[in-house]
Amino acid sequence: MRSDLAKVELLSITPQAEALIERAARTCHRSRVSKEESSRAAFIRKIIKLGHLSVLEHACATFRIVGGSRAFSHQLVRHRLCTFSQRSQRYVSETDLSFVVPPSVQRDERARDVFNRCILETRDAYRTLIELGVPKEDARFVLPNATATEIVMTANLREYRHIFRLRCHPTAQWEIRQIAMEMLRILKSEVPAAFDDFVISKDGKSAHIVEGQMP
Repeated sequence: MRSDLAKVELLSITPQAEALIERAARTCHRSRVSKEESSRAAFIRKIIKLGHLSVLEHACATFRIVGGSRAFSHQLVRHRLCTFSQRSQRYVSETDLSFVVPPSVQRDERARDVFNRCILETRDAYRTLIELGVPKEDARFVLPNATATEIVMTANLREYRHIFRLRCHPTAQWEIRQIAMEMLRILKSEVPAAFDDFVISKDGKSAHIVEGQMP
């Protein structure tokens, strides 16, 4: 069982993403491409402030997320403009599966005991069903939302902005917020101009867009 943050890994990102975004945006306005990085960043920040976000769709990033719960992935796959590849419970055995423990359960001894007892019973039930010859695709029906999973996702930078706007908000569910915050930190490092207007809170647990930067 685990209650720590899932591992977030950047697998791929469009090479020279900011240069590509700038070239696309300048094509729309027939303006000259600047050779200065500082000018490029300022230009991208300007077009984002103006709401010209379609040019961000030319650049994409792919993340691998390991150790998030099925409850988390059920929320993530609602973002329909992304592409997802998730570890299959139909084909992959979960006899050695791990579970994500919510912090609210982890810090309460009685709640933790109830949770752990349920998880152990579920694990035993799954293993017994497999031993009885029940196919994995049917034995998985007893597995809870707490089951840890692995998922790869690809999206363009505009869609990531949409995801972060929703999932990095302080009111977002804790697990998807933690994972979204890790992705935001990575993209702020890789393509800072495209995410400069996202301000991370002092405690590092949430982020918001600077007022007036998004229409």
